Amino acid sequence: MPAGYLNTASIGVPPAAAGDALAAALDRWRRGAARPPDFDVHVAAARAGWARLVGVDVARVASGASVSQLVGLVAGSLPVTTRVLCAGNEFTSVTFPFVARGMAVTEVPHADLLSHVDDHDLVVVSVVQSADGAMVDVEALRTAGKPVLLDVTQAAGWLPLRLDWADWVVGTGYKWLLTPRGAAWLAASPAALERTVPQAANWYAAPDPWEGIYGLPLRLADDARRLDLSPVWFAQLGAAVTVPWLAGLDLEAVRDHCAGLADATLTALGREPRGSAVISLDLTVEQAERLTAAGVVGAIRAGRTRLSFHLYNTMDDVDLVVASTE
Repeated sequence: MPAGYLNTASIGVPPAAAGDALAAALDRWRRGAARPPDFDVHVAAARAGWARLVGVDVARVASGASVSQLVGLVAGSLPVTTRVLCAGNEFTSVTFPFVARGMAVTEVPHADLLSHVDDHDLVVVSVVQSADGAMVDVEALRTAGKPVLLDVTQAAGWLPLRLDWADWVVGTGYKWLLTPRGAAWLAASPAALERTVPQAANWYAAPDPWEGIYGLPLRLADDARRLDLSPVWFAQLGAAVTVPWLAGLDLEAVRDHCAGLADATLTALGREPRGSAVISLDLTVEQAERLTAAGVVGAIRAGRTRLSFHLYNTMDDVDLVVASTE
């Protein structure tokens, strides 16, 4: 890949193995050789890989298609009187389901989140913020003792995580996990799973999906699969390649690489390092134009230039950004 792709926080670039697997599956589809049950193994592999990435038992993980769909299951299962706390400028797929349900959702500055938890019933926050890469103090949130829903979309895949203590953990795969769009997961603690209503109950949530496609009565899996959405096949196939691979890496080393490049960029530009793989720069119009002309691919979020560093990035990317914005 040429230097300058710093947009993983929007869409990740898959490894060759994932692209090859998808190409082969598309070929089978075109030849009429695709069979729906063949994708079940990919759903299982992707689920298990994501469970490892976030540090939970696989039986606690439901498979879906998007963050908002899975968060909607949580929002729809809680009383409308639930007082929800979130960080200001939080990604709306995490907050909108609660607002649409009619709950009182309070936004506070990210730095002040922990000081407000006692006044609320549920804390909803991204482990790493989409807009600027700000990171929540996960350990402090754990010891606060309040129910939480954590979005790991911008964290899982580069940041080591152990979130088996959290009530709900949600994340999608097409960014840092390098999957096609259409694969997402929700982990629930045993108590939280009991509270989560399978409002999208469907054949794939049955104990044996292929025995659950016709007729009543309602029959659902005993574990978190009871919340499953019928899978987006090709997204799950790609996820079955990339997610277990990422889960098998030394994530401490992955974090050091990704956040190290981001911090090197900030330091070279005279800014404080933050330990996050996602950074946000306030650039002049001229600087932003030079960055684009140099071939740097980032994103504009909340009026600033967002850059994100993953495994395929190197110091060449850092040098390109610095030379273009100094």
